[in-house]
Amino acid sequence: MIQSETLELLEWHRLCQHLSTFAATKLGAIVARSLPIPTTLEESKELLAQTKEVYQLESRLTPGLSFEGIQDIGDSLERAELQGILSGEELLAIATTLAGARNLRRLIDSQEDVPILTDLVAELRTYPELEQEIHRCIDERAQVTDRASQKLGEIRDDLRRLRSQITQKLHNIIQVKSNALQELIITQRGDRYVLPVKAPQKDAIPGIVHDSSTSGATLYIEPNSIVPMGNQLRQAVRREQVEEEAIRRNLTEQVAAVKPDLEKLLAIVTTLDLATAKARYSFWIGANPPRFVNRQEQEIITLRQLRHPLLIWQQQHEQGHPVVPVDLLISPHIKVVTITGPNTGGKTVTLKTLGLAALMAKVGLFVPAREPVEMPWFDQVLADIGDEQSLQQSLSTFSGHIRRISRILNALGSQESGVRSQEEEAGEAGEELSPHLPITPPPQSLVLLDEVGAGTDPAEGSALAIALLKYLADHAQLTIATTHFGELKALKYEDIRFENASVEFNEATLSPTYRLLWGIPGRSNALTIALRLGLKPEVVAAAKSQVGEATDEVNQVIAGLEAQRRSQETKAAQAQELLKQAEKLYKEVSQKATALQEREKDLRASQEVAVQQAIIQAKGEIAQVIRRLQQGTPTAQDAQKATKTLSEIAGKYQPAPATKPKPGFMPKVGDRIRIPKIGQTAEVLTAPDADGELTVRFGIMKMTVQLSDIESLDGQKPEVPVKPKPAPAVTPPPAPALAIRTSKNTIDLRGKRVSDAEYILEKAISEAEGPLWIIHGHGTGKLKQGVHAFLQQHPRVSHHESAEQADGGSGVTIAYVE
Repeated sequence: MIQSETLELLEWHRLCQHLSTFAATKLGAIVARSLPIPTTLEESKELLAQTKEVYQLESRLTPGLSFEGIQDIGDSLERAELQGILSGEELLAIATTLAGARNLRRLIDSQEDVPILTDLVAELRTYPELEQEIHRCIDERAQVTDRASQKLGEIRDDLRRLRSQITQKLHNIIQVKSNALQELIITQRGDRYVLPVKAPQKDAIPGIVHDSSTSGATLYIEPNSIVPMGNQLRQAVRREQVEEEAIRRNLTEQVAAVKPDLEKLLAIVTTLDLATAKARYSFWIGANPPRFVNRQEQEIITLRQLRHPLLIWQQQHEQGHPVVPVDLLISPHIKVVTITGPNTGGKTVTLKTLGLAALMAKVGLFVPAREPVEMPWFDQVLADIGDEQSLQQSLSTFSGHIRRISRILNALGSQESGVRSQEEEAGEAGEELSPHLPITPPPQSLVLLDEVGAGTDPAEGSALAIALLKYLADHAQLTIATTHFGELKALKYEDIRFENASVEFNEATLSPTYRLLWGIPGRSNALTIALRLGLKPEVVAAAKSQVGEATDEVNQVIAGLEAQRRSQETKAAQAQELLKQAEKLYKEVSQKATALQEREKDLRASQEVAVQQAIIQAKGEIAQVIRRLQQGTPTAQDAQKATKTLSEIAGKYQPAPATKPKPGFMPKVGDRIRIPKIGQTAEVLTAPDADGELTVRFGIMKMTVQLSDIESLDGQKPEVPVKPKPAPAVTPPPAPALAIRTSKNTIDLRGKRVSDAEYILEKAISEAEGPLWIIHGHGTGKLKQGVHAFLQQHPRVSHHESAEQADGGSGVTIAYVE
């Protein structure tokens, strides 16, 4: 009883109606409008997992899950089970539903990360053979096809033949008796073919009169010559109807044979449609998936920027006011929250928003709040919101509230008695002390009370409200209550389980801001509002004297707390803005540093490419010089010319000497310097230390840099202190490899002219891979001088010397070829 009342007070039916508009099938919309609320946490988690997986599919698939072809075939299945004969439309709906379910299963099976949906569609049986048989027998117009049976095909052939004969006979009569006819057409009355005959000339076409016009001027006559064929046609039509009925009966029996599986298919498809509607509705209102927390494990209720879903709908569809969100952060030890503040300040909306959020999480809907969304799973949501004044039942406002609160307490008591009965049953079995016995958790109910204790004498109403809230602190998981009683504000300071909150009020505009403030009770603004609305000052002053100085002091304290809170919020906002600026600056600096590194890398790469190209070009030019020397008979002049050309090539491709850096400088505190790596100028805060490190500042950021990373504004590099390094150990140069004289590295030039000897030497040196022994003898000494001159200017010969006495002494020269 109280559960249904709570749903009505929270306007749950309106939210379900909004949800149903996102359903794709008729059955999904019907279920969404009367959405069942789970009774166990596991069921809620299952529904929430379905919504999450559909949400993921919808976000990456275009256009998402399709329910095309799926129809409500429940009544048809019931009729088939009762041996009724289904119509062509009903059979065709069953076939399209089977095809639509199969397409859904195929789509879900193709995804890898949707285990809940995959398990759900794994039990689908779509009976493709039944679908094919229906399509074979029923066409797109829901008519039985000629191919449904051989007998039906033969009957329809007879019908076509009879109709052709009848029309041909009538056309012949029209041609002969055209003067007797009102119109030269063939028409039908009932299932008989007739001609429109003029009444005065009815005897011209003898036959059976089936009808006449309203004026009586036209008679519709079936000529006697076609009456036998008309009778045959009627009999054939009857046979056709009997055969069609037999075909549809056969298909109906096939449907009835698999009715349980088709009902299960319909239930699974409806579950999928409902999960899809939840995902699409959650996306539309900008909601996020909730996580169920356990307050016994000291987990906090976290609902930041929580918005009322019905107000979101109103804003989107009816161009209502922007929805003002509220923040609900409730510690695990808090059992009762009292919200105070002026009327129309948003207290009741806060209650309804929390109640709807709890119900939405239970049924698998996302909650319209900023992530993370963390809240308990409440087994009951019980509410007393609004005025239950009834003249018919002689109920005052107070009486209505008390009766509803009594039903709430009874609901809490029934749950507790149920838990106790389970414990008593365990105790009777002797297991009350068993550490392995599962203990049923206490009831976790959410109670929402609006204007608790209102409608009666303030003193008695306040006392009753205090007693009620203390009772609920012992028997409910969480209670949120709105009140105007100042005495309830003091409960926070007497019991740690109580907390105060208030709705903010702007005294300058005399209007609420709809913001919820935690830890601060609301002030009484009645006298201030009355004064600003024009009530005589002496009346307001008299009222203040009646209220007393204590109340005024309390209001001043609360006002001070509110001012302090606003100051802290302003400072927090400023700090947040500074943090954003710092993050932005850091991001810009990082991007510039990355860009510079990329630019440096690209420059090095382009330089390496240029160097490689220069080397290749130089090698090609050198090769050309060598080929020119090899062609013909080279002379000493040719060799000198080649040497000059090689020198020019070396000068052309030899890298330019590095420019000397500008004289160094030493930065001092207060100097402005440049950091080339990040492209920033900075101010020196500390002088360089022994390790060459100094602290600089640019903007609001400080950082420590090395001397090698900075330069002056005019490009001077600093003098980096060099630490003395230990002298490296002197290692003797490696001994040269032992050269061995063979016939391949020995050239005999004795008796050759100098020009011929140079040609032979050039060829030998180009092929040599080590020392070369050159025999020139003593003779006049000209050949020896020419050989030495040639070797001295050759680029591949590092040096030359006379051979050992055993190898020929001064008559043999050893040329060391690199």
